[in-house]
This record gives sequence, structure tokens and C-alpha cells, in this order.
Amino acid sequence: MAETYSGVRESKSGRVNDYGGSSKAAEESFRKGCLKRADRSFAQGLQCQQINSMAALMSLEDAVFIAHSPQGCIGCTSLAVDMYRVGQAHRGVKHIKNPHIIVTNLDQKSVIFGGEKKLRDSVQKAIERYNPKMIFVFASCASGVIGDDIDAICADLQKSADAVIVPIHCEGFKSKICASGFDAAFISIQKYILSKVQAEKKDNLVNLFAPVSISYADQKEMERMLGLLDIETNYIPFYSSLEKIKKIPSAAASTSICKVFADEFMNSLEKEYGIPYSHTVMPIGLRNTDKWFRGIAQVMGKEKEADEIINREHERITPLVQKIRERLQGKRVFICGGTGRSFAAAALIDDFGMELVGLETPTYDDDAQVDIEYLNGIHKDFVVDIANMQPFEQVNLIKKLKPDVFIGVPEWAAKLGLPTTHVLDMKRPTMGYDGLIYLGNKIADQLENPGFNKKLAAHVRLPYKDSWYEEDAFKYIVGGGANV
Repeated sequence: MAETYSGVRESKSGRVNDYGGSSKAAEESFRKGCLKRADRSFAQGLQCQQINSMAALMSLEDAVFIAHSPQGCIGCTSLAVDMYRVGQAHRGVKHIKNPHIIVTNLDQKSVIFGGEKKLRDSVQKAIERYNPKMIFVFASCASGVIGDDIDAICADLQKSADAVIVPIHCEGFKSKICASGFDAAFISIQKYILSKVQAEKKDNLVNLFAPVSISYADQKEMERMLGLLDIETNYIPFYSSLEKIKKIPSAAASTSICKVFADEFMNSLEKEYGIPYSHTVMPIGLRNTDKWFRGIAQVMGKEKEADEIINREHERITPLVQKIRERLQGKRVFICGGTGRSFAAAALIDDFGMELVGLETPTYDDDAQVDIEYLNGIHKDFVVDIANMQPFEQVNLIKKLKPDVFIGVPEWAAKLGLPTTHVLDMKRPTMGYDGLIYLGNKIADQLENPGFNKKLAAHVRLPYKDSWYEEDAFKYIVGGGANV
């Protein structure tokens, strides 16, 4: 896999991660090839690809996760740890545990003399303390700058270890597209685990790739839907194991809950093992759930059965959707989320008769273009902000657009007093036909009960001057030709 794809998403043409402007202008410019890669002369923060590599694997059983980094690099793992603990509770685990995380604590001396000894000591401690089946070693900006050869170190340690030792090259400076971290993890799984596997094919087995941000309720809903097609699901890598990872080559097909999570890996599996895959959308809302379900059904040759199931599901939930629509009709929405989730949520709100006024998402590529073309057909011209984080742009746009509700990562919008709903909800259902009903009611409840956020706004001051809200939100985006 590494020979054909580097794991850096910018290495493939047509991916843009800095843009601000209208949705119709973005669609037209991308179609003409005029939407060029830009940059920001000021950036408030980026999501690092290292945390995505770690979060993608951190719930694996019998594994130890070693961050070859300074201590601060694993600060963001607190969210993944929380989700791991909550997921255990939802799955009926009585004795809840934390993932086994070790940080090598690179410091100034390490930068000068190298961090090899710290990494070797950490691997030995992982084996002595936990006797794991897998040890994942995650590179960092610091280890990359030092030049520690984690591949050679892991290969040397592997000679005397029973555990599979897997180095992962997720140095944060390699990519501004945080989804590259997923690719780095899968590239290493392909190289160090699957390359040694001889697996027998199973005609009804499907690999279902899911990131840490999927709730147990969503997992059960996806497995329920695939079960209606008599499909056995290999749900990976979240709450997975070495044995389940080794089953990947046995599958008849692959699909993913998140369109950007495992797309490159599924493409590699098709080339390496002849496993076809369905690359469609995240199953949030009626339209996207139908499309996701039909996508995997087509790969498995079960389109007729899928259509019958979809008709039954629509008949069941349409009256419930109509009740929610009566509560949400005409409400104006701003959406912020990952590339797959934000576009899925933007399609979802049409089920409830809501109007999209703004969309923030990390990247724009061929897949995003398909979504934008669809959204431009059902919504008026709306603002698109292609940004990995950058909350200063988000609060500026919210102040100007004045939406009724915010859907997505809620912290900044909540501090503005806006009703918010977190579509990136790892604890509650958001996906499939049942998730649609829960999410719709949740949005309506937030709109009807905005008291907490209003009180929050009265007591919290954002770190921006009033003059910033009068500025062009995209004034710091430079280059790119078509960008505002």
C-alpha cells in the first residue's frame, strides 16, 4: 500500500483544505478546475493526524499504544479514552478499564541525543506490564524532526517479542488534512499484520469500518440493517481485536460508516485481495441512509432485497419524520463537522424542512463536489468554510448569518447562546433509520429549550474583539484563485 499511496492526502490532486465563499461558487470553480489549493496567513489551530491514528485503534483488545512524543501530544486522547470507557458500559462490561497508553516523553535532551533508548524502554515495559498481542508505536512531530528510525527499532525489538509491533508514521507536520492519520494507521496494519495472513473467503462476510466517533447504538443499527440482507458483519477496528483484523482479507466486500475514514484502505484491499467496496456516504438522514444501504447491497448483488427493505423502513418511520418536521420546518441551520458527517447532516436537515445557511468542513474534493451539487439543488446558496478547526472564522460567520440552530461540534456556538446539537455524538444514536428519529427529536428539543446556552453566553466571553465580527471571515485565506 505504501508503494502506491504515501498516506498524505494532499499527495493526491484535487483536495483543497482552505476555502471560504458561496456554495455555488465552490461547485462551479471546482468543476472548471479553478478551485486551487490555498493557505491561511493566520491559523488558530489544526487537528493533528497523530490523534486520528491513535483514536482509530485505541479500543483494540490486548493492545498497548506507545506515543513516541512529548507528553503534550497525547492530551487529545482524553476524548478517545472517554469514548472507550462509555462504549464498554454500553456493551455491558462490568469492570471498565482504560486503554494502555505509554508516552516516551521526548524532551530537549531527546532532541539533541535522540529518543531511541526511551522508545526501546517503553516497548519493553509494555511487554512486561501488559503482555499484549499488539503494540502500536505512533510517531510524532518531535520524533520525526529528531529522525528516530522507528521502523528499524521496532523491527529489532520484534525479533524477541511475541506481540506484533506496529510502527505508525503519523508525524503531525506531514499533512494538514487530519484524515491522513487514519490512512497512516491502516497502511501499517496492511504492512505489518495483513501481509502475513492467509485467509479463506466467506461469501456473506462484509468488513464494516467504523471510527471511534460511532456510538454503540449506531453500530447495532448498521449491523441490524446489514443483517436484514443476511450479511455477517466484521465491525472494525473499533472494539475489535487482532483476530478480527486478521479476518479482513476473508471478506466478500467492504464498506465504511464514515466516507473518509477507510476509503483509501478499502481501495488498497480491492487491489491487494480483490475485495470490492462500497464508497458512498455516511448514513445520516433518509437520503444518505438509503444511498449507503443500496451501495453495499449492490456490491453484494442484493439490490432487489435492499429496495424492499428500504420501502418497509420508510413506511415505518415516515409518520415519525413528519411529526418532527412540524417542529423544525423553516429553521435556519449552520453545520460544522468532519467531511463525511457535515455533508450528511446537511442532507439530513432537508428531511425536516430546514434551511442550510452555512457549512464548515475540513476538506473539499471529488466526493465533496458530489455532495455540494446535491445540496445546491435543495438549498439556497449557502456559505462554505473549508477549515480544519479555525473557530475564529466560525464565530464570525455565525454572528453574520444568525442561524436558528447549530449542528456539529458545539463549544463555540454554544458560547454565543445558539441552540446546539452535536452530530458527532459517540454516546447516542445518529445514524440509520432509527438514528434519524432520535437526532431529529434532539434538534427540536434543543431549539425549544435553549436556556442553558443562553445562560452560558451571558457568563462567557469569547477571545475576540467586537471589531473582528465586522471583518470578512475569510480575510486570512490567501491564494487559491477562486477563494474569497
